[in-house]
Amino acid sequence: MANRLAASLSPYLRQHADNPVDWHEWGDEAFAEARHRDVPVLLSVGYAACHWCHVMAHESFEDAAIAAQLAKGFVAVKVDREERPDVDAVYMNVTQALTGHGGWPMTVLLTPDGEPFYAGTYFPREQFSSLLHSIGELWRDDRARVEGAARSIVEAMQTRSRADATGLGPGGDDLLGQGDRAERQLVGVDLTRAVVGLRRQFDDSRGGFGGAPKFPPSMTLEHLLRHHARTGDADALAMARRTGEAMARGGMYDQLDGGFARYSVDADWVVPHFEKMLYDNAQLLRVYAHLWRATGDDWARRVTYETADFIMRRLGTSEGAFASALDADTDGVEGLTYVWNAEELVEVLGRSDGARAAELLGVTLHGTFEDGRSTLQLRRDPAELFSPEVLGERSPDAWWSDVRARLRSVRAERPQPARDDKVVTSWNGLAIAALAEAGMILEQPSWVAAAREAADVVLATHVVDGRLRRASLKGRVSEALACADDYGNLAEGLLVLHQANGETRHAEVAIGLLDDAARLFFDGDTVYDTGSDASQLFIRPRSDGDNAEPCGASSLASAYVMAFALTGHGDYRVRALACLSGLVGVMASNPRFAGWALAAAEALAAGPVQVAVVDPADGGAAAGSGDGPLDAAEADEMWLRAWRSTGPGLVRVRGAADAGGVPLLADRPAVDGQTTAYVCRGFVCDAPVTRADEMNI
Repeated sequence: MANRLAASLSPYLRQHADNPVDWHEWGDEAFAEARHRDVPVLLSVGYAACHWCHVMAHESFEDAAIAAQLAKGFVAVKVDREERPDVDAVYMNVTQALTGHGGWPMTVLLTPDGEPFYAGTYFPREQFSSLLHSIGELWRDDRARVEGAARSIVEAMQTRSRADATGLGPGGDDLLGQGDRAERQLVGVDLTRAVVGLRRQFDDSRGGFGGAPKFPPSMTLEHLLRHHARTGDADALAMARRTGEAMARGGMYDQLDGGFARYSVDADWVVPHFEKMLYDNAQLLRVYAHLWRATGDDWARRVTYETADFIMRRLGTSEGAFASALDADTDGVEGLTYVWNAEELVEVLGRSDGARAAELLGVTLHGTFEDGRSTLQLRRDPAELFSPEVLGERSPDAWWSDVRARLRSVRAERPQPARDDKVVTSWNGLAIAALAEAGMILEQPSWVAAAREAADVVLATHVVDGRLRRASLKGRVSEALACADDYGNLAEGLLVLHQANGETRHAEVAIGLLDDAARLFFDGDTVYDTGSDASQLFIRPRSDGDNAEPCGASSLASAYVMAFALTGHGDYRVRALACLSGLVGVMASNPRFAGWALAAAEALAAGPVQVAVVDPADGGAAAGSGDGPLDAAEADEMWLRAWRSTGPGLVRVRGAADAGGVPLLADRPAVDGQTTAYVCRGFVCDAPVTRADEMNI
């Protein structure tokens, strides 16, 4: 019989619906039962695309003997970390404090009051069974010891949480500046020092930071690109460029179908952990568009196109938003869909082309993965290996396009990884921003349209009685309330979309979300991840740095910086500074884990830079001052130039003079009936211009 999870909104929880374990979802009912039965709670946290979550499920949660142990002595609670990041964050902090590391699956033992007394991650079946036996005996025979340990853990975590929320922390007085000091100059000096810190951890030969495993440093790359744009620091650009190309040419990137896997298990970006997450690909789409904008490199442009295509084609839901992830496993085997051996290439392409493809894609005799099979890499462009004469007068690019299409077609016939169709507000916000911005930079209106459709779906589904919710599935919205990162990332996505398509409603909703966020997540100068109206845990979660995605404070900071630039309202700048103030310790001491906070600080230090492109009121051709009729191509070039500027903190709007709801268009006429650009820095404006090459941005 299916357990309680069969009716869950979460695909991850429904994966466990047929377990013999009598699972509960997180909530009062589970803890009430634990109190009634006087047993501890076994909390298991994971997510749908998690490989080791599946392994532990197969080994333990599908095992009748383990299920019997749990039924006898525990109340078992299963949590999807993507739906309930608040629960995940609180108990992950405990797990890391007790064990020195964290990860998923996460396994925590709790009292019936939710207080943790033991924590770990993945346990093999026999070890897990032994753990349950030992905990059961301890609970029965030495309850005072268990409850004392739980109280000590809770008190320690509460003390640490209070300390983390009481000020700027180490380096804070230097990073943002206090009182009447020249804040922007101090930010600039210390942002340079953050880049120096990154340089010390940079892997010159392989790109990225540190050793294996290597995660895509999306936010750090954005920080480096913004720092280069603001200061001209060539080393910052070189680190971003080297890392971006290394990831794009390695096995972590899907050379056939586009999209990035979660991380590389090795330092050379060869073998990925194969799950593909929306949040990774959305952030990387934006980064690669910015890399192409800064460098003009063909590989950056290619990856931008392919990643946008992957997001829309493979993660787009039938409702019009974007799904969370593709699984790491296929039929229980990690990487089954993606890896090849040389014989398979020959079978698809023929002997000559198969051998050439193996050489190009790094498919070796012994394999780079498992069982003699290889991930596909593209370390060199086809033209570097093959001449048209060798390819039978085909151009290398045409040959590779044909080979790629044939391999992709055959791969599509293989078993495919499952997809987590859950629509997460925060991650859709990242995708909306990325598609809208990349679409404008590379002149792809279909990407902007996809961003608009996703925004409409999220707003129509995820706002319930004025309160944003965290997730939905096939139009059914979760009860879980949205967190700070949901508000920040969605607001920024809507503000970017407003700039791209000119629709004021997106800006109005974004500003409303940011105003609500100030009420929900701020307590004095402290920014929490959960709202003041959320269910209370033994500590209120508060992130102190960025990880795989922007934390709540940095996502809000970035959105407030953009809102300040678009509206000129100083309150948004104050809020941005408040968000950053709690992160300055990690910004100063470990910039790898403050990438988005540093990117927001770069935008704050450089801006606001505002570009208003004002069209004639009638929108049509008009006589100029002796220069002939309005040149529509010139007007569009001005608008494209605004999007292709690399300046951090730059915002841009386009419309008729005094268009309602767009402050940057107020009192700015079209000069002599021609499309006119107004460029302002720090609220000091250049003279209006009517030619793209006269725009100083």
